[in-house]
Amino acid sequence: MRGDEHPLTISLSTDELAGPAQELPRLLKERGQELILHGAFVDGERSDWAFASEAAARDVAEGRAGQAIVCCWTGTGASIAANKVRGVRAALCLDAQSAAGARRWNDANVLAISLRATSDALLREILQAWFETDRSDDEDDLENIAHLTEMERRA
Repeated sequence: MRGDEHPLTISLSTDELAGPAQELPRLLKERGQELILHGAFVDGERSDWAFASEAAARDVAEGRAGQAIVCCWTGTGASIAANKVRGVRAALCLDAQSAAGARRWNDANVLAISLRATSDALLREILQAWFETDRSDDEDDLENIAHLTEMERRA
């Protein structure tokens, strides 16, 4: 949990309960994460990828969750929708190396997962890399993150 004093609250959304979406709540709870659920996880909530991903991203942007995981068939739409929310840096990660890099160099706070391309074993590897990688303290990396924030402010 990257040294957090309390379990990190994760906002979790999916547009359908397929593939890794079936395992994610259990795996996250096993890691000690507290969950806020959206989309197909919640009866009566709109589950379309754009709506569910926005809800999870807003939890991060508004401080209800420290991070989010958003899922759709390819993961692309979920990442695009999440990135439309100010303060969110969503990364579609298809492997553990991408997840580690997204956390280290991009300080990503939303992980996008493909329901189609992510096996159970790969999901575990991605989650491990995501949660166990710290943000870089390299000056160039920090300047890039600050630049993203400035770009967002100007938009």
